[in-house]
Amino acid sequence: MTKVIEMNRSERGHAVAQPLLSLHEVDTYYGSIQCLHQVTIEIMAGSLVALVGSNGAGKSTLLKTISGLQSSRAGTLAFNGQDLRRVPAYKRVGMGIAHCPEGRQIFGGFSVEENICTGGYLQPKATVAEDLEKMYALFPILKTKRHQMAGLLSGGQQQMLAIARALMSHPRLLLLDEPSMGLAPLMVEEVFAIIAKLRQQGVTILLVEQNAYEALPLADWAYVMETGRIVLSGKGDELMHNEQVRQAYLGM
Repeated sequence: MTKVIEMNRSERGHAVAQPLLSLHEVDTYYGSIQCLHQVTIEIMAGSLVALVGSNGAGKSTLLKTISGLQSSRAGTLAFNGQDLRRVPAYKRVGMGIAHCPEGRQIFGGFSVEENICTGGYLQPKATVAEDLEKMYALFPILKTKRHQMAGLLSGGQQQMLAIARALMSHPRLLLLDEPSMGLAPLMVEEVFAIIAKLRQQGVTILLVEQNAYEALPLADWAYVMETGRIVLSGKGDELMHNEQVRQAYLGM
């Protein structure tokens, strides 16, 4: 199996003294409207954590708060023991936080290869070419279309491109926001197979998804969010069998 980025080796199975990411009683507002209410979560290195909930629950706002696109007003955010509230968004990428946003937001007028390489802008130029080949090994379809304008790709291919671009930054934490949104069922399966592969390779992932049926089986730990609050948490397979979750998010 091709390794994504050498630094992302799994720590799964080893004792970890502290979470890689820790949020404690975080409040976030859009203007005067409070969107997150005392949110507390932890993510251990090498794990995949799923955050599920309905549309408008605050999941994307939480990712934006972690990556610095949205400021928190209360609570603590710590990444690798450092206070994130003191770090501007543009510096959080350098710390190892990569945000793959909802809707993909690729550069449609750039080629596929140009899009991927933008993700490595903080990396030494000598390593970008090597990392690019790793992305092509993980996403072979992108190699065949590397000179094509990214805006001409299918939705699923654009999602792969967005993930590849994020991985080029050598993330210690990959934030994936609704990667299955708007995709055909077969492409959803393909994207989640890639996420499973990244998990096996030890990439630490916070996966935001409405599609709990796909997300929970992959998750080491999972949180359920409603109206900006964490209302349930547990192992992914346990929440799959939780009656409240099954009725609300799995249609069972």
